[in-house]
Amino acid sequence: MTSSFEGHIAGIGTASGTRIVVGMWDVSPFGSFADTMIEQPSGHRILIAPRQDVADFVASTYSFDEVRIEPVSVERGDEWSVHTRSLQVRFTPGKALRVSPVLGLVPGWLRRTPVWARICNPFASRLMPGVQTYGSAGGGRTEWYAARHVRHLTFARATWEGAELGELAPVTPAVRFGFASSPAQPTLTSLTSYVREA
Repeated sequence: MTSSFEGHIAGIGTASGTRIVVGMWDVSPFGSFADTMIEQPSGHRILIAPRQDVADFVASTYSFDEVRIEPVSVERGDEWSVHTRSLQVRFTPGKALRVSPVLGLVPGWLRRTPVWARICNPFASRLMPGVQTYGSAGGGRTEWYAARHVRHLTFARATWEGAELGELAPVTPAVRFGFASSPAQPTLTSLTSYVREA
């Protein structure tokens, strides 16, 4: 069985060394929801999910040292914001990356296939360091990504448990939640994520 998650992923680095990945899913087997993954400078990896069923699925697909169940709200506009009890993030998407027009030329039926994701994988990692489009996930699952549009971020600020995390910075070192990181350049990507059970 293959599950699909359609929405957006934001990858954000901060001057403090904390890296944040936010998934905002409009269509999924769990309905519409958002979750956040945080890797602290120490390497401690935290998942914040809005419900236990979401947390169970995400934590069995990716790797974390800590899981928190907290409401996750998202507001979209010229500036996007994400709020949980522990984490608050604001970010501003800018212009599309040069790869975006190319992504838009790929027919939807082809973009959704794992074969296409495997073909794209070596090119994606060269164009956007840290990115992989196909790989193995937890529990023997296989995961692949079908990106439709990528925008760079021009601004972001975040607080963790009330402490400021500093200005926008590259997502380096790469985050270690799964087989791939978000791009080293902070971005907002429109995509569908596919997870196939073993």
